[in-house]
Amino acid sequence: MGEARPKPTTESKLCKIKESLSRKGSMMIIGMPKEIKTLEHRVALPPAGVGELVRHGHTVFVESGAGVGSGFSDDEYSAAGAQIVYSTKEAWQRAEMVIKVKEPQPEEYEYLHENLILFTYLHLAADEQLTKAMADSRVTGLAYETVEDEEGRLPLLEPMSEVAGRMASQVVAHYLEKHKGGRGVLMGGVPGVEPAHVVILGGGTVGTNAAKVALGMGARVTLLDINLERLRYLDDVLHGRITTMYSNASNIEQVIGTADALIGAVLITGARAPRLVTREMLRDMPDGSVIVDVAVDQGGCVETTHPTTHADPTYYVEGVLHYGVANMPGAVPRTSTLALSNATLRYILKVADLGLHEALRNDPGLAKGLNTYRGQITHPGVAETFDMPLTMPEAIVWH
Repeated sequence: MGEARPKPTTESKLCKIKESLSRKGSMMIIGMPKEIKTLEHRVALPPAGVGELVRHGHTVFVESGAGVGSGFSDDEYSAAGAQIVYSTKEAWQRAEMVIKVKEPQPEEYEYLHENLILFTYLHLAADEQLTKAMADSRVTGLAYETVEDEEGRLPLLEPMSEVAGRMASQVVAHYLEKHKGGRGVLMGGVPGVEPAHVVILGGGTVGTNAAKVALGMGARVTLLDINLERLRYLDDVLHGRITTMYSNASNIEQVIGTADALIGAVLITGARAPRLVTREMLRDMPDGSVIVDVAVDQGGCVETTHPTTHADPTYYVEGVLHYGVANMPGAVPRTSTLALSNATLRYILKVADLGLHEALRNDPGLAKGLNTYRGQITHPGVAETFDMPLTMPEAIVWH
């Protein structure tokens, strides 16, 4: 009999993992499972995006039916060069990198492991259970919502923020109707009757798009933010058609007393949203007024909001209708999928073409998307939220 081979050491195993995650210029195996969050119809990439990965020499496994909700058939993915697999497990387990839209659901935690790169929206600061699952599994977690460009913007969050912001005002108009549970107010009013008063907390991408649509419907809009330069900018580009106010507790309490609707559009990158509206403040809002808290996927900026689903989207607190759907763009999946992939594809290609470490070294903004790595929390907002030790991405990228 030949000499027994020594068992690989823990150090050698880790070297192989690092080599797998870091290799440059070789093919990567990418999995694209079907989204399983309630009524989530988006898909990570349309067939054209998958075709681009294939042209770069990568193998893409697409779970059968993954694109149906967005109007893309298995045949279209096959024509683009994808390999169709017929179980969620196969789409995850055959991959070196899994690309998704939404964070892993509890049923998917079993697929997380240290040899895997997961590139998706994670929103870890709003979900301690998921954060612990990511850390315990030692999966490498890249979060769309914390990737930055050279100007410090959030290019992979922005397209969905545009969709959610525009939808927020549509949702307000819908639920203000009496038979939908609202107080029976028309957004634009009519001659002789004042329009709805819509209050927006936050002047970023969500808030700006919500304001544009609400104004287009004829509503009276008050927008609050802590960035005075942003308020000046919005006053200018919207030609003075909105009322801008500095965001503090006193001003918020003042304006919501006359609000028919409140849209929460607050964002602190990677961190939990601050609670700006207390339960006590709701008692000043008219019965049947509407709250749409777009910040709910980061914990919500209204004390009384919690995540809901498209199947059961609303509930009441203090006579105020709350809408807390955490995946609003999933209601318009074709638009959302195409808008998302326009932004994400080049980053997915960068990781696939260069390997993880080389991609992160080449793009410091992409490195800010690293939220977990081999059991470590690598984003300050997540570590601070859960009082967990922080390892900065630079320590990993240049190690």
